[in-house]
This record gives sequence, C-alpha cells and structure tokens, in this order.
Amino acid sequence: MSILKTGFVWHELYAWHNTGTAAGFISSSDQIQPHQHIESPDSKRRIAELIAVSGLKTQLLNIEAKAVNDSDLLRFHTQAYIDKIRLLSENTGGDAGRPNSDDSTPFGTGGFAIAALSAGGCVELMRAVWQGEVKNGYALTRPPGHHAEADRGRGFCIFANAVIAIKHLQAVYGVGKVAVVDWDVHHGNGTQAAFYDDPSVLTISLHQERNYPIDSGDLTENGQGAGQGCCLNIPLPAGSGHQAYLTAFDQVVIPAIEHFKPEMIVVCSGFDACIMDPLGRMQLHSDSYRQMTAKLMQVADKVCQGKLAMFHEGGYSEAYAPYCGLAVLEQLSGVRTTIADPYLSAWQAQPGQALQAHQQAVISEAAALLQAIPQ
Repeated sequence: MSILKTGFVWHELYAWHNTGTAAGFISSSDQIQPHQHIESPDSKRRIAELIAVSGLKTQLLNIEAKAVNDSDLLRFHTQAYIDKIRLLSENTGGDAGRPNSDDSTPFGTGGFAIAALSAGGCVELMRAVWQGEVKNGYALTRPPGHHAEADRGRGFCIFANAVIAIKHLQAVYGVGKVAVVDWDVHHGNGTQAAFYDDPSVLTISLHQERNYPIDSGDLTENGQGAGQGCCLNIPLPAGSGHQAYLTAFDQVVIPAIEHFKPEMIVVCSGFDACIMDPLGRMQLHSDSYRQMTAKLMQVADKVCQGKLAMFHEGGYSEAYAPYCGLAVLEQLSGVRTTIADPYLSAWQAQPGQALQAHQQAVISEAAALLQAIPQ
C-alpha cells in the first residue's frame, strides 16, 4: 500500500506578478520615494526556496497549476470585472480595485494570466486532495485572493482563489460541505461575501480586529438567509500571540468544524499574523503555525478523512515568512528537516505570548455563536 504524499503548488510565474513600485502599498510620487511594493515576489519566492534548500521539496508531490477559464471565474466574479482585468492586462496593467476601491491591487502586463494561474493552482490542489492523489497540500500561489470581491479587486487580490476552487469542486466533482479557516491577519471579506447565504460552506476568519478591511470581520457578521450561522469571525485584539490563537482554535475553530462536519477543510493561509510582519500587529511564530496545522489535521482526520488543502494568502516579512511556511509544510508532510527557525526562541520569550483576559473575552463571544451553526 503506497503512502500518500503532501501536494505542493508553486509556479515561477507567480513571482512574475508585477505590483510595481510603491512605498509600502502607497503609490510612489514626487513626494513618496519609489521602493518595492510590499506585496512583492520575495516573501513567497523565499518560502519556495527554503522548502527546496531544506530538502523537503523532494518529499512532496508537485501539483501542476493550470489556469482557470472564464466559466470558473464567472461562478463568483462578474463578466464586466473579468473583461476589465483582461483589457488592462493586455495593455500596461492597472489597479483591479479602481475606480471604486482603495487602489491597493496593482498589476502589470500579463497580470490576468498570472491571476488565473494562481486561482488554478488552488483548484488543482483541492482536486488532487479530493480525489485522493495526495493526503493534503499547500498551494503557494500569488497573487492572493481572500479580499477579492465579485466586481472588484481589493487588498492585493485580483481573483478570489479559494472561492473559485471551492465552487469549481462543488460544481464539477460534487463536493458538498466545505469549511474554510482563514488565519491571515486581515479579514477574509471576499470569501465571506461569496458564501454569506450559502449553508454548504462554513467560513471562519481569525484576524486582527479592524486591520483590513476596517469595516468588516465583526462578531455580528454570521451569515444570512439559508447561510445564517455559517459565518464565524474571531476579531482578535492587536498584540494577540501564540496562546490566544491556540485558545481560539480549541474553543471556537475546532468545535465549529466538528459541529459542521464538512467533507473537506480549506485554509486561507497568511503568515502576516507573525511577529515580524510589517502589516500586522500580532505575535505568532513558526511553532504557532505548526500547532494550528496539527490541530486542523487532527480534526480533518476525524470528520473528513484528512482532506485538507491550504491556499497561500498574505505574509510580508521576507526574513521570517519562510520559516512559518516551512513549519506548516513539515507538519502537513510529517517530515522534519534539519532547518531550525533561528528566531523561534526569541519570539517565544516575548511577554505577549500568554493569553490575556481581553483576548479571552473576544474568544468567548465567538464561542457563544457555535450553537447557531447548522448541521
């Protein structure tokens, strides 16, 4: 009997997604000195390179990304939006959010094809997990997707990768109930919006309260209509660390999944809740991500035969995101490499890693919503 491997998606074109120059995420001008846009290739490429250097890549099964087509995109996005991105992409590029968003989603010539390949990498990984070709997996794709809305890009996201993958698998392969866990430091507003009235998908987002978008991700957002109760938000206070996240998993995330009993678990995996990230104010470290992954693997084994697929979102610390990514892939694959996180002991010693009373209060409020989740 062969032992299934962990699947892995990475394509060099993901590193070619061009976000241009900026100061952080603000466009450069005569008063803002040009610099590399914060959503740059390096944090993602360096994850892929550390996985290769560690030797772990040889233990993974490479999953080939294939671009999604318009039929896949139209399960969520509008035709007008798709046409706009394609037209801009055929010229010099533009911003997927203009004119009615925050100018935070720039892309260059050819950006449509790369964004379609990013969504396609998630589709192919989810399919491989569903069909039993791999035991679980990680799609290290770019651009990210969890902020993208039906008719506009937001927060560096052009197409809604996880949404497109889930809807594709439901339509083409008959996947039923899916649970989404989003641990990116920013609220997964696009994923939430896609399934807000859909009882077949449970969306759970752990994020820094009112970081981005500043007007979404509150405890009161619980779904509507047939989807009432199928949306859970855990808006953790800035400064939350390792124990706050693990407590949220134990008291909210895992019980919610056990109650919902999905056929598959999808993770929107951002590493921007790590202590070194420039766009978050949380204090996670590589072992936090390792332990959260372990908890999800355990509940996946319990409720859905281990079917777990992770799709990359944010994470902008070029120095530290690679160690978080390696920890997750090591846990998924069951292979420990000889690479040690050189920062880990310092981050574990930070005083903010313990659970605080005001953090527990938010977690308890979220836990009170578990009874509303339909089975």
